[in-house]
Amino acid sequence: MKGFLLVALLSTASAFYLREQDEFDFKTWMAQHNKAYSTQEYNERLQIFTENKRRIDKHNAGNHSYTMGLNQFSDMTFAEFKKSFLWSEPQNCSATKGNYLRSNGPNPDSIDWRKKGNYVSPVKNQGGCGSCWTFSTTGCLESVTAINKGKLLLLSEQQLVDCAQDFNNHGCNGGLPSQAFEYIMYNKGLMTEEDYPYTAYEDTCVYKPEKAAAFVKSVVNITAYNEKEMQDAVATRNPVSFAFEVTSDFMSYSEGVYTSTHCHQTTDKVNHAVLAVGYGEENGSPYWIVKNSWGTSWGIDGYFLIERGKNMCGLAACSSFPEV
Repeated sequence: MKGFLLVALLSTASAFYLREQDEFDFKTWMAQHNKAYSTQEYNERLQIFTENKRRIDKHNAGNHSYTMGLNQFSDMTFAEFKKSFLWSEPQNCSATKGNYLRSNGPNPDSIDWRKKGNYVSPVKNQGGCGSCWTFSTTGCLESVTAINKGKLLLLSEQQLVDCAQDFNNHGCNGGLPSQAFEYIMYNKGLMTEEDYPYTAYEDTCVYKPEKAAAFVKSVVNITAYNEKEMQDAVATRNPVSFAFEVTSDFMSYSEGVYTSTHCHQTTDKVNHAVLAVGYGEENGSPYWIVKNSWGTSWGIDGYFLIERGKNMCGLAACSSFPEV
Protein backbone atom coordinates (compact mmCIF):
# COMPACT_ATOMS: atom_id res chain seq x y z
CA MET A 1 0.00 0.00 0.00
CA LYS A 2 2.85 2.40 0.92
CA GLY A 3 4.57 1.66 -2.37
CA PHE A 4 1.37 2.46 -4.26
CA LEU A 5 0.98 5.78 -2.42
CA LEU A 6 4.60 6.72 -3.18
CA VAL A 7 4.12 6.02 -6.88
CA ALA A 8 0.90 8.07 -6.88
CA LEU A 9 2.61 11.00 -5.15
CA LEU A 10 5.56 10.89 -7.52
CA SER A 11 3.19 10.81 -10.51
CA THR A 12 1.31 13.84 -9.19
CA ALA A 13 4.54 15.73 -8.53
CA SER A 14 5.77 14.87 -12.01
CA ALA A 15 2.51 16.08 -13.61
CA PHE A 16 2.92 19.46 -11.92
CA TYR A 17 6.69 19.76 -12.31
CA LEU A 18 7.59 23.43 -12.61
CA ARG A 19 10.55 24.63 -14.62
CA GLU A 20 12.46 27.82 -13.98
CA GLN A 21 10.98 29.19 -17.20
CA ASP A 22 7.45 28.58 -15.86
CA GLU A 23 8.02 30.85 -12.88
CA PHE A 24 9.69 33.48 -15.06
CA ASP A 25 6.66 33.42 -17.40
CA PHE A 26 4.31 33.71 -14.43
CA LYS A 27 6.16 36.67 -12.92
CA THR A 28 6.21 38.40 -16.30
CA TRP A 29 2.47 37.84 -16.63
CA MET A 30 1.91 39.11 -13.06
CA ALA A 31 3.72 42.34 -13.88
CA GLN A 32 1.70 42.81 -17.07
CA HIS A 33 -1.61 42.39 -15.23
CA ASN A 34 -0.67 44.06 -11.91
CA LYS A 35 -1.23 40.87 -9.91
CA ALA A 36 -0.11 40.29 -6.31
CA TYR A 37 -0.66 37.23 -4.10
CA SER A 38 0.05 35.90 -0.64
CA THR A 39 2.80 33.24 -0.49
CA GLN A 40 0.31 30.37 -0.43
CA GLU A 41 -1.85 31.84 -3.17
CA TYR A 42 1.23 32.56 -5.28
CA ASN A 43 2.09 28.85 -5.41
CA GLU A 44 -1.50 27.88 -6.21
CA ARG A 45 -1.83 30.47 -8.96
CA LEU A 46 1.58 29.57 -10.38
CA GLN A 47 0.44 25.98 -10.81
CA ILE A 48 -2.87 26.96 -12.41
CA PHE A 49 -1.13 29.48 -14.68
CA THR A 50 1.42 26.87 -15.79
CA GLU A 51 -1.29 24.32 -16.55
CA ASN A 52 -3.20 26.92 -18.59
CA LYS A 53 -0.06 27.98 -20.46
CA ARG A 54 0.87 24.41 -21.35
CA ARG A 55 -2.67 23.83 -22.61
CA ILE A 56 -2.40 26.99 -24.71
CA ASP A 57 1.00 25.99 -26.12
CA LYS A 58 -0.29 22.51 -26.99
CA HIS A 59 -3.30 23.97 -28.80
CA ASN A 60 -1.20 26.47 -30.74
CA ALA A 61 1.19 23.71 -31.84
CA GLY A 62 -1.69 21.95 -33.58
CA ASN A 63 -3.66 22.74 -36.72
CA HIS A 64 -6.55 24.94 -35.62
CA SER A 65 -8.55 27.83 -37.07
CA TYR A 66 -7.84 30.00 -34.03
CA THR A 67 -5.04 30.59 -31.56
CA MET A 68 -5.11 30.76 -27.80
CA GLY A 69 -3.09 33.09 -25.60
CA LEU A 70 -2.47 34.31 -22.08
CA ASN A 71 -4.86 36.97 -20.79
CA GLN A 72 -6.20 38.40 -17.55
CA PHE A 73 -7.88 35.06 -16.73
CA SER A 74 -4.78 32.87 -17.04
CA ASP A 75 -4.40 32.33 -13.28
CA MET A 76 -7.95 30.94 -12.97
CA THR A 77 -9.40 27.47 -13.32
CA PHE A 78 -12.37 27.25 -15.66
CA ALA A 79 -14.61 26.50 -12.67
CA GLU A 80 -13.52 29.79 -11.07
CA PHE A 81 -13.93 31.62 -14.36
CA LYS A 82 -17.46 30.28 -14.85
CA LYS A 83 -18.48 31.32 -11.36
CA SER A 84 -17.30 34.89 -11.87
CA PHE A 85 -17.96 35.69 -15.53
CA LEU A 86 -20.70 33.38 -16.87
CA TRP A 87 -24.28 32.71 -15.84
CA SER A 88 -24.42 30.55 -12.72
CA GLU A 89 -27.16 28.53 -14.41
CA PRO A 90 -27.71 28.28 -18.19
CA GLN A 91 -30.70 30.24 -19.45
CA ASN A 92 -33.25 28.28 -21.48
CA CYS A 93 -34.27 30.55 -24.34
CA SER A 94 -38.05 30.53 -24.52
CA ALA A 95 -38.58 32.18 -27.92
CA THR A 96 -38.44 29.41 -30.54
CA LYS A 97 -40.76 30.99 -33.10
CA GLY A 98 -39.43 34.34 -34.20
CA ASN A 99 -41.18 37.42 -35.51
CA TYR A 100 -38.39 38.62 -37.78
CA LEU A 101 -39.32 39.41 -41.41
CA ARG A 102 -36.42 38.77 -43.79
CA SER A 103 -35.50 41.26 -46.50
CA ASN A 104 -36.08 40.52 -50.17
CA GLY A 105 -32.61 41.20 -51.53
CA PRO A 106 -29.46 39.10 -51.29
CA ASN A 107 -27.12 39.81 -48.36
CA PRO A 108 -23.62 41.22 -48.93
CA ASP A 109 -20.69 38.82 -48.54
CA SER A 110 -19.49 40.73 -45.49
CA ILE A 111 -20.43 43.62 -43.24
CA ASP A 112 -18.90 45.34 -40.22
CA TRP A 113 -21.02 47.94 -38.43
CA ARG A 114 -17.89 49.37 -36.78
CA LYS A 115 -16.81 50.61 -40.23
CA LYS A 116 -20.17 52.01 -41.34
CA GLY A 117 -20.22 54.97 -38.96
CA ASN A 118 -20.33 55.81 -35.28
CA TYR A 119 -22.71 52.95 -34.56
CA VAL A 120 -20.87 50.65 -32.13
CA SER A 121 -19.89 51.71 -28.63
CA PRO A 122 -16.46 50.89 -27.14
CA VAL A 123 -15.86 47.47 -25.59
CA LYS A 124 -16.84 47.47 -21.91
CA ASN A 125 -15.88 45.22 -19.00
CA GLN A 126 -18.46 43.37 -16.91
CA GLY A 127 -15.96 42.55 -14.14
CA GLY A 128 -16.63 39.64 -11.79
CA CYS A 129 -20.39 39.64 -12.31
CA GLY A 130 -22.36 37.35 -14.62
CA SER A 131 -24.03 40.38 -16.20
CA CYS A 132 -22.94 39.78 -19.80
CA TRP A 133 -26.61 39.78 -20.81
CA THR A 134 -26.86 43.44 -19.79
CA PHE A 135 -23.84 44.40 -21.91
CA SER A 136 -25.23 42.53 -24.91
CA THR A 137 -28.51 44.37 -24.36
CA THR A 138 -27.04 47.86 -24.01
CA GLY A 139 -24.58 47.27 -26.85
CA CYS A 140 -27.41 46.33 -29.18
CA LEU A 141 -29.74 49.14 -28.08
CA GLU A 142 -26.87 51.65 -28.32
CA SER A 143 -26.26 50.59 -31.93
CA VAL A 144 -29.92 50.45 -32.94
CA THR A 145 -30.51 53.89 -31.42
CA ALA A 146 -27.44 55.35 -33.16
CA ILE A 147 -28.46 53.89 -36.54
CA ASN A 148 -32.04 55.13 -36.28
CA LYS A 149 -31.70 58.31 -34.22
CA GLY A 150 -28.23 59.50 -35.23
CA LYS A 151 -26.67 59.61 -31.75
CA LEU A 152 -24.53 57.00 -29.99
CA LEU A 153 -25.32 56.94 -26.26
CA LEU A 154 -23.64 54.83 -23.59
CA LEU A 155 -26.47 53.11 -21.72
CA SER A 156 -26.76 51.69 -18.22
CA GLU A 157 -26.04 48.02 -17.59
CA GLN A 158 -26.50 48.60 -13.86
CA GLN A 159 -30.16 49.55 -14.27
CA LEU A 160 -30.75 46.15 -15.87
CA VAL A 161 -28.79 44.36 -13.14
CA ASP A 162 -30.79 46.10 -10.40
CA CYS A 163 -34.25 46.49 -11.92
CA ALA A 164 -35.12 43.84 -14.55
CA GLN A 165 -35.83 40.80 -12.32
CA ASP A 166 -39.57 40.72 -13.07
CA PHE A 167 -38.71 39.78 -16.65
CA ASN A 168 -36.95 36.54 -15.63
CA ASN A 169 -33.52 38.13 -15.33
CA HIS A 170 -31.26 37.51 -12.35
CA GLY A 171 -28.71 40.30 -11.99
CA CYS A 172 -25.20 38.87 -11.74
CA ASN A 173 -26.58 35.33 -12.10
CA GLY A 174 -27.74 35.70 -15.68
CA GLY A 175 -30.53 36.81 -17.96
CA LEU A 176 -31.38 37.17 -21.63
CA PRO A 177 -31.20 40.23 -23.91
CA SER A 178 -34.68 39.51 -25.32
CA GLN A 179 -36.11 39.65 -21.79
CA ALA A 180 -34.08 42.77 -21.02
CA PHE A 181 -35.46 44.48 -24.15
CA GLU A 182 -38.97 43.64 -22.90
CA TYR A 183 -38.17 45.19 -19.53
CA ILE A 184 -36.98 48.40 -21.21
CA MET A 185 -40.10 48.46 -23.40
CA TYR A 186 -42.58 48.05 -20.50
CA ASN A 187 -40.49 50.16 -18.13
CA LYS A 188 -40.57 52.96 -20.71
CA GLY A 189 -36.87 53.64 -20.80
CA LEU A 190 -33.24 52.99 -19.92
CA MET A 191 -30.92 55.53 -18.33
CA THR A 192 -27.40 56.35 -19.47
CA GLU A 193 -24.27 54.82 -18.02
CA GLU A 194 -23.32 58.25 -16.64
CA ASP A 195 -26.61 58.67 -14.77
CA TYR A 196 -26.74 55.06 -13.52
CA PRO A 197 -23.10 53.85 -13.41
CA TYR A 198 -21.97 50.24 -13.34
CA THR A 199 -20.82 48.66 -10.05
CA ALA A 200 -20.55 44.94 -10.97
CA TYR A 201 -22.87 43.84 -8.16
CA GLU A 202 -26.64 43.77 -7.69
CA ASP A 203 -28.17 46.56 -5.60
CA THR A 204 -31.49 48.34 -5.02
CA CYS A 205 -33.19 49.65 -8.15
CA VAL A 206 -32.91 53.44 -8.36
CA TYR A 207 -34.36 54.03 -11.83
CA LYS A 208 -35.48 57.62 -12.49
CA PRO A 209 -38.05 57.85 -15.32
CA GLU A 210 -37.20 61.49 -16.02
CA LYS A 211 -33.62 60.40 -16.79
CA ALA A 212 -34.60 57.78 -19.39
CA ALA A 213 -32.47 58.25 -22.52
CA ALA A 214 -33.23 55.25 -24.74
CA PHE A 215 -36.49 53.45 -25.47
CA VAL A 216 -37.78 50.24 -27.06
CA LYS A 217 -40.96 50.12 -29.14
CA SER A 218 -40.93 46.39 -29.81
CA VAL A 219 -38.71 43.32 -29.52
CA VAL A 220 -37.70 41.24 -32.54
CA ASN A 221 -36.94 37.60 -31.80
CA ILE A 222 -35.16 35.67 -34.54
CA THR A 223 -36.37 32.12 -35.12
CA ALA A 224 -34.37 29.69 -32.99
CA TYR A 225 -31.40 28.12 -34.81
CA ASN A 226 -31.97 30.21 -37.95
CA GLU A 227 -28.59 31.76 -38.77
CA LYS A 228 -29.86 32.92 -42.16
CA GLU A 229 -32.28 35.24 -40.36
CA MET A 230 -29.48 36.39 -38.05
CA GLN A 231 -27.30 37.17 -41.06
CA ASP A 232 -30.10 39.03 -42.81
CA ALA A 233 -30.78 41.12 -39.71
CA VAL A 234 -27.11 42.05 -39.26
CA ALA A 235 -26.76 42.77 -42.98
CA THR A 236 -29.86 44.92 -43.41
CA ARG A 237 -30.86 46.22 -39.97
CA ASN A 238 -28.33 46.44 -37.15
CA PRO A 239 -26.11 44.43 -34.78
CA VAL A 240 -27.88 41.53 -33.07
CA SER A 241 -27.69 40.17 -29.51
CA PHE A 242 -27.19 36.44 -29.09
CA ALA A 243 -26.26 33.87 -26.47
CA PHE A 244 -23.98 30.83 -26.76
CA GLU A 245 -22.16 28.26 -24.64
CA VAL A 246 -18.67 29.13 -23.41
CA THR A 247 -16.40 26.16 -22.66
CA SER A 248 -12.88 26.07 -21.23
CA ASP A 249 -11.03 26.58 -24.54
CA PHE A 250 -12.82 29.88 -25.17
CA MET A 251 -11.45 31.43 -21.97
CA SER A 252 -8.00 31.64 -23.60
CA TYR A 253 -9.13 32.67 -27.11
CA SER A 254 -6.68 35.07 -28.77
CA GLU A 255 -7.47 35.43 -32.48
CA GLY A 256 -8.75 33.57 -35.54
CA VAL A 257 -12.10 31.88 -36.17
CA TYR A 258 -13.22 30.08 -33.03
CA THR A 259 -14.79 26.65 -33.41
CA SER A 260 -15.26 23.90 -30.84
CA THR A 261 -16.14 20.23 -30.53
CA HIS A 262 -16.72 20.54 -26.78
CA CYS A 263 -19.78 22.78 -26.70
CA HIS A 264 -23.46 22.02 -27.38
CA GLN A 265 -25.95 23.47 -29.88
CA THR A 266 -29.04 23.61 -27.70
CA THR A 267 -30.88 26.45 -25.98
CA ASP A 268 -30.51 25.00 -22.47
CA LYS A 269 -26.69 25.17 -22.49
CA VAL A 270 -26.08 28.82 -23.40
CA ASN A 271 -24.26 30.70 -20.62
CA HIS A 272 -22.96 33.93 -22.13
CA ALA A 273 -24.52 36.78 -24.15
CA VAL A 274 -22.65 38.93 -26.68
CA LEU A 275 -23.27 41.15 -29.74
CA ALA A 276 -22.84 40.27 -33.41
CA VAL A 277 -21.64 43.45 -35.16
CA GLY A 278 -20.85 41.89 -38.54
CA TYR A 279 -19.77 38.83 -40.47
CA GLY A 280 -17.30 37.76 -43.13
CA GLU A 281 -15.08 34.91 -44.31
CA GLU A 282 -11.44 33.98 -43.69
CA ASN A 283 -9.59 31.29 -45.67
CA GLY A 284 -12.89 29.75 -46.68
CA SER A 285 -14.26 29.83 -43.10
CA PRO A 286 -17.40 31.98 -42.64
CA TYR A 287 -17.50 33.80 -39.32
CA TRP A 288 -19.36 36.24 -37.12
CA ILE A 289 -17.64 39.40 -35.78
CA VAL A 290 -18.61 39.55 -32.12
CA LYS A 291 -18.26 42.18 -29.42
CA ASN A 292 -17.57 40.74 -25.96
CA SER A 293 -17.70 42.35 -22.49
CA TRP A 294 -14.41 41.21 -20.93
CA GLY A 295 -12.43 44.37 -21.67
CA THR A 296 -10.07 45.19 -24.53
CA SER A 297 -7.17 43.08 -23.25
CA TRP A 298 -9.09 39.88 -24.07
CA GLY A 299 -9.30 38.44 -27.60
CA ILE A 300 -8.98 40.81 -30.57
CA ASP A 301 -9.19 44.10 -28.64
CA GLY A 302 -12.26 42.74 -26.89
CA TYR A 303 -13.79 41.10 -29.99
CA PHE A 304 -13.74 37.57 -31.35
CA LEU A 305 -14.62 35.70 -34.52
CA ILE A 306 -16.74 32.53 -34.31
CA GLU A 307 -17.65 30.07 -37.06
CA ARG A 308 -20.85 31.00 -38.91
CA GLY A 309 -23.41 28.65 -40.46
CA LYS A 310 -23.19 25.69 -38.04
CA ASN A 311 -24.98 27.07 -34.96
CA MET A 312 -21.59 26.90 -33.24
CA CYS A 313 -22.03 26.47 -29.48
CA GLY A 314 -25.75 27.25 -29.83
CA LEU A 315 -25.19 30.82 -31.05
CA ALA A 316 -28.40 30.79 -33.09
CA ALA A 317 -30.50 29.50 -30.19
CA CYS A 318 -31.86 32.86 -29.03
CA SER A 319 -30.92 35.99 -30.93
CA SER A 320 -32.85 39.24 -30.80
CA PHE A 321 -32.78 43.01 -31.19
CA PRO A 322 -35.04 45.95 -30.31
CA GLU A 323 -36.94 48.34 -32.54
CA VAL A 324 -36.83 51.97 -31.48
